[in-house]
Amino acid sequence: MDTYKVKPLEEPMEVCVQVPGSKSMTNRALLLAAMGEGMTLLHGVQFSEDSLHFLTALQDLGFDVHADQEACTVRIRGFGGQIPKEQATIYVGSAGTAARFLTAFVAMSAGRYRLNASDQMNKRPMRELLRALEELGARFTWLGEPYRFPMEVYGMGQRYGEYRVQLNIDQSSQFLSALLMTAPTAIDMLTIELTGKRSARSYVEMTEHMMCQFGHSGVLKHEADCYQVRRGDYEAREYVVEPDVSAACYFYAAAAVTGGSTVVRFMKKDSLQGDMRFLDVLEQMGCIKQWGHMEETGEPALKISGPVNGVLHGIDINMSDFSDQTLTLAAIAPFADSPVTIRGVSHIRGQESDRLYVIVTELERMGIRCDMFEDGVTIYPGEPKGTQIETYQDHRVAMAFAVTGLRTPGVEILNPGCCRKTFADYFNVFSIIFNQK
Repeated sequence: MDTYKVKPLEEPMEVCVQVPGSKSMTNRALLLAAMGEGMTLLHGVQFSEDSLHFLTALQDLGFDVHADQEACTVRIRGFGGQIPKEQATIYVGSAGTAARFLTAFVAMSAGRYRLNASDQMNKRPMRELLRALEELGARFTWLGEPYRFPMEVYGMGQRYGEYRVQLNIDQSSQFLSALLMTAPTAIDMLTIELTGKRSARSYVEMTEHMMCQFGHSGVLKHEADCYQVRRGDYEAREYVVEPDVSAACYFYAAAAVTGGSTVVRFMKKDSLQGDMRFLDVLEQMGCIKQWGHMEETGEPALKISGPVNGVLHGIDINMSDFSDQTLTLAAIAPFADSPVTIRGVSHIRGQESDRLYVIVTELERMGIRCDMFEDGVTIYPGEPKGTQIETYQDHRVAMAFAVTGLRTPGVEILNPGCCRKTFADYFNVFSIIFNQK
């Protein structure tokens, strides 16, 4: 399918949807399971392009991995922080989590590994993480541009005593998560001093919680910009991955702009995912949030209802801590009754696309005025015009602007297949629940 033509809804709808497991939690769970001792069984796994690259890379490193996509389960036998193969070649595709987490994992080992990635990932930020790993004793041979993929990694092996590194996470908090998760397999004590300006840590908090869930004693924090982690073991276990809140947000945003309602099954009030904050944003913009349970099964669910006629309130919000939803908010911002200003997201210029550039470019092509500044954008109210949306090989562009099309005649999403990165079935689900066929 080269394009997806979105049909505007003729009237508000009440829909119920089940989304895949969390990508962020899936890839953390895969790594923690591989570093554990013994067989781990993961439920609710997201089988996206990103997680499949992660699974294949683990297999190429010698891990015993059994995946059942229909049942959404994965079994992994870990070797107590050791990598079965001392030499291997792996490919991480465009998966940022796989790129950062597996690079740190192999760098903490005693082996030699070649790491390859897609052209898109070759351009994405890695320098700060790689410099920190160099300071700890890993060595790299750059097979292209320095401090980017592709590369060869010569692991540091075991490190005894206390080590300290400086790390800037302004471009990605995954750098910190990667070091926190992998250091306990190789270093007695690691202190990480943060040097940048970014204070958003929701995904780091997810990392900390999941480390504890897999049996580690936890991360010590002396102050806001200093993390300390000790050597320790991860335990094999049975683990359930939460539904992907990032994916759920597109369907909740659809309710917001159409005046309908969306129920997402299995949502958890105590979710570890930072994108839960987007639901608070929708409330501030005039939506109603209701926690409950499915009548048939008793399973937990969350319902978001949009305001009458989909008229939202403008908002001025710092999204640094849940920046994956920047595009989602931008896609519904024209339907607000006053400007929507998004701040704290300069780092999204270095993701799958330059997302600030994409927001301004695509909305202006739809006739919507935007003012871009250093770390964000202001979007003004207006009536979007139908157009073809260029997706820039970025899954979140495709998913977000499909929501705009539910209120705007003539919206076509180019290359909708880019959604396979995190939600391969997105447009099939979208078509079914919004009667697009």
